[in-house]
Amino acid sequence: MENVESPQERGALVSQLSREIVQLHARLYGRGPVKARSYLQRDYALCVLEEIFTTAERTLIATGSGMHVRDTRLRFQDAVRDEFVEIAERVMGRKVRVMQSQVDIPTGIAIELFLFENGEPGGTNSDSGNSTPVADDGR
Repeated sequence: MENVESPQERGALVSQLSREIVQLHARLYGRGPVKARSYLQRDYALCVLEEIFTTAERTLIATGSGMHVRDTRLRFQDAVRDEFVEIAERVMGRKVRVMQSQVDIPTGIAIELFLFENGEPGGTNSDSGNSTPVADDGR
């Protein structure tokens, strides 16, 4: 991956990450999140996805089966983990050491966390420690 020096180049990377994660969610679940925002730090990228549940899942949650929905989502996420990791590695140009996914039933928010291996490709990550929010709507 080339050096990413400017905030615009950095923003384009995390926008692409948001967009591709939203597209993957849509393909795997039959609908994508309504809103997506990603943050890039030196050691990780974080994608926050909002309004993620399908109509069937919302019905199950409303009738008291929220934990079933959460467990099913997390098990499915484990099954397709490699597809998420491939996107993060390709877009960011970094090897993913750990990928974690969480779903919050009350808010309908999912979080995809990609923890990168040590080392930075030239200039991809900021030394300032500030996160870069992008892609209010990752579609």
